[in-house]
Amino acid sequence: MTNLAAPLWLLLLLPLAYSGYRMLRRARSQALPYPRVKMIPSSTTWRQKLSNLPPVLMILGIAMIIVAAARPQTVLSKSNKSKNSIAIEMAVDISGSMEERDLSPPGARGAAIKTRLDVVKETFAEFVNRRPDDLIGLVAFGGYATTRCPLTFDHEALLHVLKGTEISRSRDSMETMTAIGDGLAMAAARLAAATNIETRIVILLSDGVNNAGIISPVQAIAVAKQQGIIVYTIGIGNPEMSAAVPAMGLEALFQRMAPQGYALDEALLKHIAASTGGMYFNVRNKDGLENALDEIETLQKTEVEDTVYMRQKEHFAPFLTSGAVLVLLALLLAPHSRRSLI
Repeated sequence: MTNLAAPLWLLLLLPLAYSGYRMLRRARSQALPYPRVKMIPSSTTWRQKLSNLPPVLMILGIAMIIVAAARPQTVLSKSNKSKNSIAIEMAVDISGSMEERDLSPPGARGAAIKTRLDVVKETFAEFVNRRPDDLIGLVAFGGYATTRCPLTFDHEALLHVLKGTEISRSRDSMETMTAIGDGLAMAAARLAAATNIETRIVILLSDGVNNAGIISPVQAIAVAKQQGIIVYTIGIGNPEMSAAVPAMGLEALFQRMAPQGYALDEALLKHIAASTGGMYFNVRNKDGLENALDEIETLQKTEVEDTVYMRQKEHFAPFLTSGAVLVLLALLLAPHSRRSLI
């Protein structure tokens, strides 16, 4: 499709047309009246024939320059579409207890035995692939909360970051703990940037209790409610059993004898969801996690106008070149210029 990028420049053609009319009329009125016209030889020289050509060339040249200023162009690709989008921040627990392998299928062996975090990453990846039009980000929290990927429509980059998210192997004991309050507060802070999207949610997944961090869950809930953020919480594991926290060094030798861990704080996760208008899901296997995310698929969506512009092919150059050539010829053929050259 061909159009003009700056069509208002064409308004200059109106005064140009009037100037051309006056110029040609004045050229004709400058002829001297002579009563005996038939007595004048009918032969005319080439200079006389070209006397009206310079103003005509000047007018045409300026007209073409004006068209060039209007920038005729062919739009190779331009689309306007409405996308049903929401902003989603995934807050994932990466504390030491996420190395438990109880989400693996019964009787699984070898590579089929996966940690809780591995199953969560695989299932979340499938969830992201089903929502190509959503703005999605990733926050991970253990003893500390960090933004792993900001809100983005570039889901390939997001999935690359998600795949590389691992449980810390640091000897710092804080890495084995769980800062649910910090994770929720960090997710809410990142969603604050999505001001053009009405529906903003957090999917918070944890398998422990809040035992670290500087922001309490109560404070994080208040931040989420203030921003109108809905929080869906997913608790992994049996709330009546504790998950072992992997030990480091010599402690690992005694872990089987006396595993130390923390039970799932289901009451806290239910409270977070209920306080923000969300839902709580208890997950004890991969199918349960998939079902939880499937139910979140039914969320209300916000319509966002998305305009996509691709490169355009400009056509002003031929008009500009032709106009400049015509103006130059008009100046060279003008009487005063001709006298200086001949």
